[in-house]
Amino acid sequence: MNPATPADAHGRAAPLHFVDPRRFKENAREAVNDAHLRASFRSAMDFLQAKRAAHFGEAETFEPLRHVGEAIRRYSLSRLPDLLEQLERNLLARGVQVHWASTTEEANAIFLAIARDAGARRMVKGKSMVSEEIELNHRMAEHGVDCLESDMGEYIVQLAGERPSHIIMPAIHKTKQQIAALFAERIPDTPYTEDVDALIAIGRRVLRNEFRDAAIGVSGVNFMVAETGTLCLVENEGNGRMCTTVPDVHIAITGIEKVVERFEHVLPLFNLLTRSATGQAVTTYFNAITGPRRDGELDGPRAVHLVLLDNGRTQAWRDADFRPTLQCIRCGACMNHCPVYARIGGLAYGTTYPGPIGSIISPHLLGLEPTQSLPTASSLCGACAEVCPVGIPIPDLLMQLRHAARHDPLPGHAPLAGQGSAKDWKEALAWKAWAWFNQRPTWYALAVRLARALRGLTPSRQAGWTAHRTPMKLAGRGLRERLPPGVRRG
Repeated sequence: MNPATPADAHGRAAPLHFVDPRRFKENAREAVNDAHLRASFRSAMDFLQAKRAAHFGEAETFEPLRHVGEAIRRYSLSRLPDLLEQLERNLLARGVQVHWASTTEEANAIFLAIARDAGARRMVKGKSMVSEEIELNHRMAEHGVDCLESDMGEYIVQLAGERPSHIIMPAIHKTKQQIAALFAERIPDTPYTEDVDALIAIGRRVLRNEFRDAAIGVSGVNFMVAETGTLCLVENEGNGRMCTTVPDVHIAITGIEKVVERFEHVLPLFNLLTRSATGQAVTTYFNAITGPRRDGELDGPRAVHLVLLDNGRTQAWRDADFRPTLQCIRCGACMNHCPVYARIGGLAYGTTYPGPIGSIISPHLLGLEPTQSLPTASSLCGACAEVCPVGIPIPDLLMQLRHAARHDPLPGHAPLAGQGSAKDWKEALAWKAWAWFNQRPTWYALAVRLARALRGLTPSRQAGWTAHRTPMKLAGRGLRERLPPGVRRG
């Protein structure tokens, strides 16, 4: 980080607008040329893969539970409108105020209205990728409301003026040396130390008073239970519990897809989430929130709000082909096993959600025009689909988005936002010519004879990546010699 970067009163770098997937190819080239970044990510991904394998090393262990998780998510999405209405009724009955936001702008307006109503100038936040999606910290800063991250990884990247590079481990791209230098530079009276325990203690010291002094606590939500009106929050550090109990006002924000029907549906998903994300049998904390402080209770918020965000999710939901995108439980396993993500890291994608899951969900959140390169950021090796705990067919969805970016919608299908934005007139002309020839046998046969006659003009040495392949001439002769005598012609 540039030491000259302006900082606020807490030593944090000035808020920046981060999301710009249009630069993906340039960012990827820079990341690939960063040997240190590649080595760090490779090491981290190997570690996370090994942690997951300790729990799901054999298909007999993983597949039965995955089938249950996939069935729960598919069932929940099939009843999404009904479950959301049921959830709202039960939350309202328990004193939770429910807000619906179609766009990120609406979501931020809701936060600002709550902050002004509470007279709040400060929010303390637990980890929430949806709050990153709406750029809550930066939008609130524009109106004089300070938002401080309390998750250690989120706090580190906020202090650096960066954004998360992984949905589970936001600061995975940082080394302990970089964090030590950052703390020494940005936190007053902090000596340089590379001792990890000492660094954690420094962060805790800074954050401890913030929970007490902030008027509003913000959190994400992992699962919402419709029949009980329960908000479930999974975490390891305890900051989520502090954010949701100490401040007078608690605001939870999540996507509309996180709802399930019954509490018993949470347990298999929780089992899959923790093992797939961090290789833990269970997390340190599982919070079940059912409303504000009740009469006679000594702690807890006096008001609880839930912000339900759409922001393109209904576009994915309404199309049966894209609906599986919303099955995601945000475990990050697809990133940990993706050869592309492991080489370029999360920041290169320029989106809130990087990696394979980001490549299939970002086109719905941001539109295909700015994200058209993301579905191509895959080798289609299938590793992401193999480890997905809820059975999302990620490679199939990537192929569908590639097609949507370059073609108009098929009859009977509603267009995606930005559909056809990557259309290339040269490619379209080539395919029209191909179709024309293939529909006319005489012309097709003539073209084949002409191509055969001109075969001698092909260079003996190929250029580019084909330089290490068998040259066309030799390949052609070898193929002809292998054909049965009665088939050889020309």
